[in-house]
Amino acid sequence: MIGATGVLGREAVPLLRAAGHEVGVLDRHTTSMFDPDQLAAALTGYDAVINLATRIPLSVKAVLASAWAENNRLRTEGSAALVEAARKAGVGRIVQEGISFVYADGGDQELDENAPIKPVGHIASSVQAQQNVLARPGGVFLRFGMLMGGEAMSPPVLVGDGWMSVVHPGDAAAAAVAALDAPPGIYNVGSPVLKRDLGITRLPRFLGRFAASFEVFGRSQRVVSTKLTEATGWKPR
Repeated sequence: MIGATGVLGREAVPLLRAAGHEVGVLDRHTTSMFDPDQLAAALTGYDAVINLATRIPLSVKAVLASAWAENNRLRTEGSAALVEAARKAGVGRIVQEGISFVYADGGDQELDENAPIKPVGHIASSVQAQQNVLARPGGVFLRFGMLMGGEAMSPPVLVGDGWMSVVHPGDAAAAAVAALDAPPGIYNVGSPVLKRDLGITRLPRFLGRFAASFEVFGRSQRVVSTKLTEATGWKPR
């Protein structure tokens, strides 16, 4: 497990153990996420790796592109290094976190994994991580909705109206565990909810012209997770 001390990792580790898996976690103080050789040494002897590592900026600076540099590097360089390390260590399954905000505005239409995407700004790194992981046989890429509840910090505002995919950290972690037994590919993880029902202040859509992060959260994204449910039985609880 990579990212075991994060919001999702802390939920996933006990679920893995409860499912009977022997779990090892990456020590970031001794193993670089960007060094394939160090990662390969850490992965040797394991059948699968779940990567939930992120560096999400939590301050108001999150609207700035520069605030996402570390998270972008984890998703681009980090995922590439992990794929190479898994090849060297003979790890057959990689489960990689990502986000569902890459979808283009779909209005009221349900968006499955084949719906058009529009990656801009900091969300483009999620698409690069997807490409890196799916290039290797056995790769699974999870497009998580907005984390809400538990230890996740809810956003104070959203832009525009329409739909948004949301998921509790516990459900997201359960999806990562379920994905160990899913066929390779992309899976949405979340439930579509109307923004007006989230109890969050909504800003006018025109603000999307001033920052990529505003534009992304101004989209209407009625993302459905039917594919993951049918493949594994996972459902948000």
